[in-house]
Parts: sequence; C-alpha cells; structure tokens
Amino acid sequence: MSSELNASYGVPRSEARGLPAPVVSQEAGLADVLITSRQNISPKRLVEPGPSAEQIDQLFRAAAAAPDHGLLTPWRFVVIPADKRSVLAEVFALALIDRDAGATLDQIESAREKAHRAPLLMLAVARLGPCEPDIPVLERMVSVGCSIQNILLSAHGMGFGSSLTSGQAMSSSRMRALFRLQACEEAVCFINIGMVSKRKAPRLRPEASEFVSSL
Repeated sequence: MSSELNASYGVPRSEARGLPAPVVSQEAGLADVLITSRQNISPKRLVEPGPSAEQIDQLFRAAAAAPDHGLLTPWRFVVIPADKRSVLAEVFALALIDRDAGATLDQIESAREKAHRAPLLMLAVARLGPCEPDIPVLERMVSVGCSIQNILLSAHGMGFGSSLTSGQAMSSSRMRALFRLQACEEAVCFINIGMVSKRKAPRLRPEASEFVSSL
C-alpha cells in the first residue's frame, strides 16, 4: 500500500518507527474526496447539459494518463453523437431479437430506448492484440480499466454524474460491425455522462480489512 500502513491499516509505518508522518498534500486530500465521493448514476438519471467539446477533450486527456506498460494504448473510445443514437438503438433491438425471437414489442422498445439515455455516450474498446509476450493480456486490461476510471473521475470533478453499462448486446456481431471492431478488439462497456437529475444514497463500501492482507 502506498502509505505503508501497518497491520491495523491505520498507522503509517514511519510513525510507528518514531519517524515523522508524511505530510498529506492538498492535492492528495482532494483526490481522496474525489475518489470516495463518486457514485455510479443510472443513465436514466443523467440529463442535459452534457460536457462541452472542451470538457470532452479533457476527459480523453485524463484517459491518456492511465498506466500503460509498453506504451501500447490498449484502449480506444467511440463517441455516439445524437444523430447516430437511432442507429445504435436499432442494433440493440436487432441484437435482442437475434438472442430471443420471442421478445415482446415492449422488450424491443426498451432495448432501443437504452441508446437514447445520457447526454454523452461512448463505447470503451479494449485493444488486446497482437499479443505482446512481455505484457500479459490481464495487465493490458488493467490499463483499459484505469483509462475508464480516469474518465469517470474527471467527469465527477467537473460536476457530472456517470455510469458504466453493458449487457448481452456487447458480444453481438451487429455491435462489432457497427463499431468496426477488429479481431483483436473487444467492446468492454458503454460510458454514460451527464448532469444528475436525482442522486441516490451513498452505498456502503468495504473496509480495507475485508480485502487487504499481509504476506
């Protein structure tokens, strides 16, 4: 852990050794607030206005700051503008019919409606090939996740809400064709960003002791 906490996860080792505790910078404090206060907001609760062109550029600069062993940039993002939402809506509907020929009209319309939520909608794509023998696929996926998280945190810092959505349509051949995915690429999730119309109560987060141990 970066702060080198002792077994109680509460006292820095430097302090336990009688050394002065490291000074927490203002930036570190702000980062902690930003990270711990972010919520996952349902796309139904994300409304206009969305990020400006300048803010969207800032989101992608944040994504580019993700850890990237080998400088492979194992991610890319595809923005779905307003005039293309109906095309995505039809892919969602047809992907559902492909999976379930007995889908009802209500279910099909519900699938279509998902393409019209959130002012800013983009697809996160993992670029996992060609194989890099010295950089495992899992490590590259970590980089993809970090780039996505950077976007979420940057959007939160701007005052927007955000969420990640996926579903069975992600693996549809129609989805792959629409987004021109190559054989070495996988659709990971959609990123939804907008102003929050209604917030929910903060969820409980696990204590560090539940997922941290010492060798």
